Amino acid sequence: MPERRTVALVTLGCARNEVDSEELAGRLAADGWDLVEDAADADVAVVNTCGFVEAAKKDSVDALLEANDLKTASSEGRGGRTQAVVAVGCMAERYGKELAEALPEADGVLGFDDYADISDRLQTILSGGVHASHTPRDRRKLLPISPAARQDAAVALPGHAQEAPAPAPEDLPEGVAPASGPRAPLRRRLGTSPVASVKLASGCDRRCSFCAIPSFRGSFVSRRPSDVLGEARWLAEQGVKEVMLVSENNTSYGKDLGDIRLLETLLPEIAAVDGLERVRVSYLQPAEMRPGLIDVLTSTEKVVPYFDLSFQHSAPGVLRAMRRFGDTERFLELLDTIRSKAPQAGARSNFIVGFPGETEEDVAELEKFLTAARLDAIGVFGYSDEDGTEAAGYEGKNDPEVVAERLARVSRLAEELTAQRAEERIGETIEVLVDRVDDEDGVIGRAAHQAPETDGQVRLLTEGLDSPPVLGRMVVATVVASEGVDLVAEPVRYGGRTEEAGR
Repeated sequence: MPERRTVALVTLGCARNEVDSEELAGRLAADGWDLVEDAADADVAVVNTCGFVEAAKKDSVDALLEANDLKTASSEGRGGRTQAVVAVGCMAERYGKELAEALPEADGVLGFDDYADISDRLQTILSGGVHASHTPRDRRKLLPISPAARQDAAVALPGHAQEAPAPAPEDLPEGVAPASGPRAPLRRRLGTSPVASVKLASGCDRRCSFCAIPSFRGSFVSRRPSDVLGEARWLAEQGVKEVMLVSENNTSYGKDLGDIRLLETLLPEIAAVDGLERVRVSYLQPAEMRPGLIDVLTSTEKVVPYFDLSFQHSAPGVLRAMRRFGDTERFLELLDTIRSKAPQAGARSNFIVGFPGETEEDVAELEKFLTAARLDAIGVFGYSDEDGTEAAGYEGKNDPEVVAERLARVSRLAEELTAQRAEERIGETIEVLVDRVDDEDGVIGRAAHQAPETDGQVRLLTEGLDSPPVLGRMVVATVVASEGVDLVAEPVRYGGRTEEAGR
């Protein structure tokens, strides 16, 4: 019997990439590949790259080179079994043939169109063959301009794959109908975390002048609600307690299905899935927020009042140059509306400083907004040109030293403000989903206002408890202290059921 083929998936970048990796894992497992965690134990190391900004690209290249070192060690008899290194993901799609030529250490560079045939592609490469890398193209041009005409377009959409129900047996007794039901997700979990992401859509129709994502992710295409709901049910069966809905722009969900308010209908259905304790929505566009969506996000049981709002700046002149809308006053009004309905609501955002044409007055306007906004988490990035974007051709570029100074200054302010916001939460009663339990850090989880990996965490005080909380358990706790953006909380009782925590 031939030795089974092994593959390891190394994922960089955002939660959307994590979903794509689990789709690839599902396809490979279905075709007989064994999935392993350590690239050194795999015949093929597949690196799911990020191509968003320069730092992410560098991390992706470093990961590919590290995997190549494992291949070299294997070929020289110094341990491991890695025979091939393959790049997939956004950077591979965005640069294709160019990346393959610049990085000969990668044995293959595969684009999104290769995902459906990933097993064959890897087998070809593993056998010493060559799969020609694609020439990059603007994926927006692959789909109709009209959103309503996109659903039936035959374009690769990573993270959307579903398996059709198995065909009915031909020998069913007369009068017996075949079982029917939703399509199953073509996905294999790569970890045991109690939280998992679900893709609502792919692509983006917005044309922010600094962003290249639409050019390699394509135009906006929603997944059908039945597929999203079916995947949420499948994840709950796998032990997932929190699902996070992701896309490039969740507020546009449903527009190509004929109902821009479809998210408001879908969220209560996902929240009702047996086994799920929490539903989180990420990637919200402030300009597309509507009263009905705010109401659902702040009043639906198990849907957390969490607002991941893409502000990017607050000075009107900078926002217009970015091809975006809003200003300090409008953004604060939006936050006030949210908090009037859910005072403990979580809010986070990312911001770009040093954008072409940005003045000191603009930076002061941003600092004014940040000081008043009371955000729980703030990401600050210094502007850099991105290939193929409108802003790369703008005049009025700020010197790199100016960008670096503004980045450092605003980052310090953000750190102070988010620490203050965490301190404001002392005394609040929160629900904490336990993410991690280990000897070094103890019991670590996240409250409703904290998304995985980006927004801080909660350390639970478990001394004196007869039965400390376990992974995936929901715990009702009182915040007793803060440590920067992180919180320290004392359990009151276990959530889900009324079982009291032993004290």
